[in-house]
Amino acid sequence: MTDFFKGIPTIKYEGPHSTNEYAFHHYNPDEVLNGKRMEDHLRFAVAYWHSFAWPGGDPFGGQTLQRPWFGETMALARMKADVAFEMFEILGAPFYCFHDADMRPEGASFAESKRNLEEMVDYLGEKQSTHKTRLLWGTANMFSHRRWMSGAATNPDPDVYAYAAATVKANMDATHKLGGQNYVLWGGREGYETLLNTDLRAEREHAGRFLQQVVEYKHKIGFKGSILIEPKPQEPSKHQYDYDVATVYGFLVQFGLEKEVQTNIEQGHAILAGHSFEHEIALATALGIFGSIDMNRNDYQSGWDTDQFPNNHVEKAVAFYEILRAGGYTTGGTNFDAKIRRQSLDPADLILSHVGGMDTCARALKSAAALMADGGMEKARANRYSGWDTGNAKALLTGSLEDAAASVTAKGLNPEPRSGRQERLENLWNRFV
Repeated sequence: MTDFFKGIPTIKYEGPHSTNEYAFHHYNPDEVLNGKRMEDHLRFAVAYWHSFAWPGGDPFGGQTLQRPWFGETMALARMKADVAFEMFEILGAPFYCFHDADMRPEGASFAESKRNLEEMVDYLGEKQSTHKTRLLWGTANMFSHRRWMSGAATNPDPDVYAYAAATVKANMDATHKLGGQNYVLWGGREGYETLLNTDLRAEREHAGRFLQQVVEYKHKIGFKGSILIEPKPQEPSKHQYDYDVATVYGFLVQFGLEKEVQTNIEQGHAILAGHSFEHEIALATALGIFGSIDMNRNDYQSGWDTDQFPNNHVEKAVAFYEILRAGGYTTGGTNFDAKIRRQSLDPADLILSHVGGMDTCARALKSAAALMADGGMEKARANRYSGWDTGNAKALLTGSLEDAAASVTAKGLNPEPRSGRQERLENLWNRFV
């Protein structure tokens, strides 16, 4: 045990009328919604990197957070894990996520980094054996170190490609050993800064082959979890090959991976791509590649990904409605890829930021579940497309263009537009949030 969170109690559900800041006001893990416990709906995960590795910097200033485990030694890495699992227990968090660089020191060589990783995997395995928290997903940090400045799988240097392959293999093994339910690939540098020195065809083909190799290795080791790509449009690269859900889907189809790989969708990245969070979730479910989400928010007055904790349940309710429409998570979950503000220095800030985020998501989920149970939204949606239920309408899709054109003359068609009833549906929505 450490004393980092000394004096902070275990967070329990006390209901919306409680004035205790160290309590959940909306998140009741055992509350049943649409036949499933709230904890099982939401599948919350704590991000190892923002919660325990982030020093408090931003694009204009350096470290503000001082943590007793900051440093590149194995002893400090174990302390970090101790603090992490103490926090998981305080929150009752069912899952966590990590990059390799978050939880092990960087070695002087790949072999040393891998030994450090394996030692920490064993230590995390011991922690898991005495706590309820499990690994939602693991991933590799292939964007911070200078070796990745021109990408990993898309790097023009084949030695870096090989190093990336070795790194991902080690982290897939780590994730598999810890019982992780997914493995995520976030291509933070898989893009380009200028076309003047870039071979787009080569980089795209190398990225595609790399992902094929990942899938091949997944099956070789018997990993039953999902392989996820996290779309991001920019920041740091000018243009990234995983720009948004639609771009990722086209990439997967090109390399025959649309049945093998799903997406991990982040709210902040959706906004940077010019979309809404719910749009990206809805499109992923429509395309059959929805896997998991990173929950956060952006400051809409800033031009970068600020990774703040969610605090607007009305905004998040639309996202959770789309997840419920799709049948909910399978191996995925709600990972708080969010960080406290660089001015939030106290240990309590780290706990209470998660409490607020979990309450926000729970309140959003309850609204979405109530609307789903009401059925009015789906009834209106089905009615809008009901004309396609007839045999004549279906024949338009199975026949030729000439057949469809002929039906206009034969039936004397002169269609008038029908109202989309948007305002009515917005009013319906607002009754539940």
